[in-house]
Amino acid sequence: MLKGKNIILGVSGSIAAYKAASLASLLVKNGAELEVVMTKNATNIINPITFETLSGRKCYVDTFDRNFEFNVNHVSIAKKADLFVIAPATANVIAKVANGLCDDMLTTTFLASRCKKMIFPAMNTAMFENPITQDNIEKCRHYGMYVCEPSEGHLACGDTGKGKLPEPEQILEEIKKLLSD
Repeated sequence: MLKGKNIILGVSGSIAAYKAASLASLLVKNGAELEVVMTKNATNIINPITFETLSGRKCYVDTFDRNFEFNVNHVSIAKKADLFVIAPATANVIAKVANGLCDDMLTTTFLASRCKKMIFPAMNTAMFENPITQDNIEKCRHYGMYVCEPSEGHLACGDTGKGKLPEPEQILEEIKKLLSD
């Protein structure tokens, strides 16, 4: 189903970043050509080596990394993508992409991408329900991005409510559905 599809997985600094490793593995097992781009904050939760091992490719974190064959990475990666998925997407990253801010490799690559885009929010319930976050989510939808509703349940902070990243298998199904349209 995903054979020959170029997918960029953006990983931001939510505690749910650990689930992105399982998602990366599922995408590769389903035939996707996978590039992973992380925020610096995400590297405090999960190591880029994990994604490099799972994807067989360099994991991008630093926009100005000089350890590569010369090309403008955020543009070259963006041009070949069929889909850009941010999972997990923090309130901060959602605010940035909703407003076109590009101050790291993930947001710069995201803005340079003309492909379909999916955002999977993951954060504390109060942050998710905050009217500012809800406005940013609506803005993302206005610009044609698919925003998946987070799951409800016990959160890492100890609260219970809406804000959990869906399980990787559920995200995979959403990706397959969007790419089959």
